[in-house]
Amino acid sequence: MFDVEVIEDPAAAEVSLDPVRSRLLAELAEPGSATTLANRVGIGRQKVNYHLRALERHGLVELVEERRKGNVTERVLQATASSYVISPAALSAVQPDPERAPDRLSARWLLALASRLVRDVGTLLTGATKSHKRLATFALDGEIRFASAADRAAFAEELAHTVTTLIGRYHDENAEGGRDHRLIVAIHPKVRST
Repeated sequence: MFDVEVIEDPAAAEVSLDPVRSRLLAELAEPGSATTLANRVGIGRQKVNYHLRALERHGLVELVEERRKGNVTERVLQATASSYVISPAALSAVQPDPERAPDRLSARWLLALASRLVRDVGTLLTGATKSHKRLATFALDGEIRFASAADRAAFAEELAHTVTTLIGRYHDENAEGGRDHRLIVAIHPKVRST
């Protein structure tokens, strides 16, 4: 089971968004059968089986084992991941395009960049998984508290200058066999937990 899996297929996204099915996905972090799940979620075994088949058809759950119980074979399933992210690629024609309106200070442009990040990393991760390779990535996450809007603006300006200088030092347009990478640096207010 993966920690996070990216859903790129529109039909799989639709299946995963059904409230009963998303609850079953959460319950299947640990292997379970339709019978055990029916008891946990409070709906009939046949209805659970119906939803499990839909999830299995779209690769969101997988068979772990089959147990023989009298004349019946009990199928034990598990979710393919602990959590899921739906890629903007699932929305194809209406997915955000950060090239449309680049604006370093726009929250909507930041959202379009984040959407492209999810789409691209999801696509790369799917390819790496299929070829049994690791995907080389790096991420940095931190918090900073600014005393004023002026401090935040000064920080953003200095950060942009520093990153641009660093890119200039390492970017080699003519590197034979080199591979292009995308860099995203973002600052946004922290969401307060309730």
